[in-house]
Order: sequence, then C-alpha cells, then structure tokens
Amino acid sequence: METMMILIIGVLVVVATYLLLSKNIIRIILGTALLSHAVHLLILTIGEVKKGDVPLLKETPGPYTDALPQALILTAIVISFGVTSFILVLAYRAYAQNKTDDMEEMRGDEHE
Repeated sequence: METMMILIIGVLVVVATYLLLSKNIIRIILGTALLSHAVHLLILTIGEVKKGDVPLLKETPGPYTDALPQALILTAIVISFGVTSFILVLAYRAYAQNKTDDMEEMRGDEHE
C-alpha cells in the first residue's frame, strides 16, 4: 500500500512541478494546490496510519493510533486553502489591472 501511495505522490509532484514552471498564472496556482495535496498524502503515508484503539487511558493495553498525522494534515489543509484563496485573489487583481495572465507579459519591458 505504501508503494502505491509513494507512486501517486511522485506523480502529483511531477505534475505540480510541470504546472509551476508554466507561464500561465492559473496553472501556477493549480500546481501549488497539487503540490500541497502531495504533501498531505506524504504526511499521511509517513505517519503510518494503523488500525488501533483510541489513545485514551484504559485498562486494556494495546496498539494505539497516533493522532498527530491527522492533526497535521487537517492544519495543512486549512493553511493551503487559505493560501490558495489568497493567491487566487491576487491573480484576479493582477488580471484586472494588467489584462493578461501570462507571467512573461506581467514582468514588463524593463526585464528583457
């Protein structure tokens, strides 16, 4: 199962890197979203989510599941949603002002 997850994470990172290197700002935003999903899956895979009992103090000893990876993933999802929405607002504002979504055209003539 971990091998399949690592392959999926690798594909997501490759696609995200391809999208991040493009000139279109919407593709760059989609690339950051895909990269954040790849990181969420990576944290889930590294955390080794196993079946076990809830980590409460009981009389029965046994394997307990660690709640830290799920808490980290939940926090990362909220942060990536906020960052993605902020970047979308910036992209909309840049498109409204510059009338283009091409990163090379937004740089202007002074950088050529």
